[in-house]
Amino acid sequence: MQTLDEMLSLNLLTPDQHSEIHAWTMRAKSPEKIMEMPPHLWRALELASVLMDFDAGLTQAH
Repeated sequence: MQTLDEMLSLNLLTPDQHSEIHAWTMRAKSPEKIMEMPPHLWRALELASVLMDFDAGLTQAH
């Protein structure tokens, strides 16, 4: 959850995306169920993950 919260605080996820992803992961009781998350939520999570890594690379370069 910390990563999701950080994505939200960095405006990489909207409050609605954060809420939906959080709710999905709380209901999913196995990795297989998490993998069944709707495609629109996966895309948002993947993009936020990529942007976080990009952002981390920028801060490490300085």
